[in-house]
Amino acid sequence: MVEMELDRLLKAAKNDEKLKSELLLTKASDNPVESFCALCQSKGYSISIGELMAVGQDSNDAKLRSVNGGGVEGIDGWDDAYEQFFLTLEWT
Repeated sequence: MVEMELDRLLKAAKNDEKLKSELLLTKASDNPVESFCALCQSKGYSISIGELMAVGQDSNDAKLRSVNGGGVEGIDGWDDAYEQFFLTLEWT
């Protein structure tokens, strides 16, 4: 699962400044998500663009379903696993 790969990657980047720098540099790319996924795959992490985008949406949808119809609006920012990853990475 991509969530486990992101978690594994985050743990590795916390202990490897070079990896952390490489990950952060992908944000300056013309296509940052594609560059991020390509770097991840080159380092042995199974993270694809489709899975990365789907994981956040799936998580947000599950939260909405868990309130039995009480939540009609998604929670901004909870559906973006890519941005959440970088926020956590930058604060480590």
